[in-house]
Amino acid sequence: MWADLARRTNRLAPDASVAAVADALDYLCLAQLYLRDNPLLARTLTPADIKPRPAGHWGVCPPVNRMLAALGPLQAAVPDGYELHVLHGAGHAGPSALALAYLTGRLGRAHPDLSQGEAGLRELVAGFPRADIGGEITPMIPGHLHTGGQLGPALAIGQGTVLDAPHRLSVVLIGDGECETGTTAASWLATRALHGTGDHGTVLPVILLNGLRMGGPSVLSTLNRPELTAYFTGLGHRPVYTDGLDTGQLRQALAEALGATQPLGIPGPSSVLVLTLDKGHGAPARLAGTPAVHKTPLRDPAGAEFDALADWLASYQPAQLLTPGGRPRPHLLPALPRPRPEPAGRSAPRGCVAASAQVAARAAGRPFAQVVPEVLRDRAEQGPFRVFSPDELASNRLDLTDERGRPAPWAVEVLSEEVCHAWAQGYTETGRHALVATYEAFAPITLSLIQQQLKHRSVRRHTGLAPLPSLVYLLTSLGWHNTLTHQNPSLTTALLAGGDSTLHVLTPADPARTAAALTFALRKLDRCTIVVAGKHTHLHHPLDTVDEELRHGIAIWPHLTHPGPGEPDLILASAGDLPAEALTTLARRLRAERPGLRLRYVHVHDLTALAEDGSRPLALTPHAFARHFGTRAPIVLATSGHPADIHALLGRRHPGPRLTVLGYRDPGRPISQEHLRRLSGLDDTGLWKLATTLTDTPKETTAL
Repeated sequence: MWADLARRTNRLAPDASVAAVADALDYLCLAQLYLRDNPLLARTLTPADIKPRPAGHWGVCPPVNRMLAALGPLQAAVPDGYELHVLHGAGHAGPSALALAYLTGRLGRAHPDLSQGEAGLRELVAGFPRADIGGEITPMIPGHLHTGGQLGPALAIGQGTVLDAPHRLSVVLIGDGECETGTTAASWLATRALHGTGDHGTVLPVILLNGLRMGGPSVLSTLNRPELTAYFTGLGHRPVYTDGLDTGQLRQALAEALGATQPLGIPGPSSVLVLTLDKGHGAPARLAGTPAVHKTPLRDPAGAEFDALADWLASYQPAQLLTPGGRPRPHLLPALPRPRPEPAGRSAPRGCVAASAQVAARAAGRPFAQVVPEVLRDRAEQGPFRVFSPDELASNRLDLTDERGRPAPWAVEVLSEEVCHAWAQGYTETGRHALVATYEAFAPITLSLIQQQLKHRSVRRHTGLAPLPSLVYLLTSLGWHNTLTHQNPSLTTALLAGGDSTLHVLTPADPARTAAALTFALRKLDRCTIVVAGKHTHLHHPLDTVDEELRHGIAIWPHLTHPGPGEPDLILASAGDLPAEALTTLARRLRAERPGLRLRYVHVHDLTALAEDGSRPLALTPHAFARHFGTRAPIVLATSGHPADIHALLGRRHPGPRLTVLGYRDPGRPISQEHLRRLSGLDDTGLWKLATTLTDTPKETTAL
């Protein structure tokens, strides 16, 4: 379909229109970098028209602009029911994205002061880079699924966007420097893991082979043409080459590449379009091939290099591209995408808490290996859903095979945490639900990618775009039951330190609560939820507080709490299944051997409930915090992660010396699981000694 559409638009939209759009994009990029007035050179350029401190990136713009121009007629002709997305591997093409959005009018609808017209054009050029939009690609520029702050994941994100979407084409623009990243390198082969997993759309990778990264020649550019062909052929791709200078040849190459592109998951070679255009094409000849073209090539444009800039700008003949009123001239219009309505927003299903509590009731008393796969199977039956895992489903006791041992078509394993995250990111950014399931210790590999997606989502919310399905991680195979190399709970530590208000770290106490937590997380929108749950949990707890735990992130467990008002003698608080097992054992022994001890037991189901009042959605109010944690009683809080997470969350309302936090401590050497619990203070003997010491000490009389 896409190849036929490309050939048809090649006949209908003149090459001259495409070339004019490319020139207009180049000019607007250069103007954004350098000009603060006189955006169309309507009068003689003077040094006063030049920005005193030019900022931005020119190098990537020329090849990107040629691809955007060549794709324009194709985007304009996409029939209803089909979608064409462009993903930028690097966010540096912000000037290109802004220029195209201006020419199509989409920018003005999102930002009225940037509407097509004299004032809008002047603001686009003079205001770059605007603090409220930025100089790089963000969701503030309409139509972008990926910010591109970190190099590497764009190809896999593009693959994720077309999973289970046969109506979608994603064109991914990848710099040759980006091809040096491990994530991009893994993404070429990773698609083989998708064979037979569904009916998918198409990805066309476009390599911007410009020869340079920021500091020097790219590794990919050291390959000659036969070596480059052998490289991509070995990866299962058929390269189609173009230099982009001849507009007609570029469009023919694009049509040829689309004609040989296979839908994702279909065995056999698929196309990659290789655009071999020098980085910073169009810059003064003396700068060609040097790192200077990466950002703003002319460093003294209002002084010694003024004439060079004036000649460079004038060479595009902007008056032939834009009207005096700042609108594209008629001969550009056939090559510009037509505006399309934004997709309708989604609303979260009603009754998330009630539905999740019902799941917990059905899962009561059953092991992790039964109830968690059941939750995932049920979710897969409700609509588009994917599970991604780095070859760890069986190890994590997530058996998603059928009675004949065949894997579920909606569950994909590939041994790359980064690719799994990027697939999930592309899937959720296009409105579908996904789960990444992995070992707790290796989840930190994706930390930067998660943080980049959270930044992208944060800007989306600020822009007022519709909420999307949540990013959900299940961390299991916890370090408490693993060797030294498989112990690392730092993903939650780092994410909590970032302060993103949509982050929720769920620490369910048993498998039934884990099933409820996953059900809840997969139904909510616009969150990042990390569910930390061990696969070895054996102890099950009463479920009468599950509704409260889901709703508020915390609950007092009445079966282990002394009834009646007043301050207890000791407060035990657990966050996680192993801590709940350890503290439950301690509580039962205290009740049996010290029946006069007034005990309160609290389970923290969502760590963010502990945060300072007002800092997070579930943060306890001062009154609720005192109701759970008292004002004078000693507190023993056990977490499956780092104790520092708890101290940091509590912040200024930290209970001070009356709080003892126990959690994972890195042993620094291989030790037994029993020794690790002793080292961390979570063994039965150590907990008993701590509790009796705290309750035998004269009570503190000073209120919190």
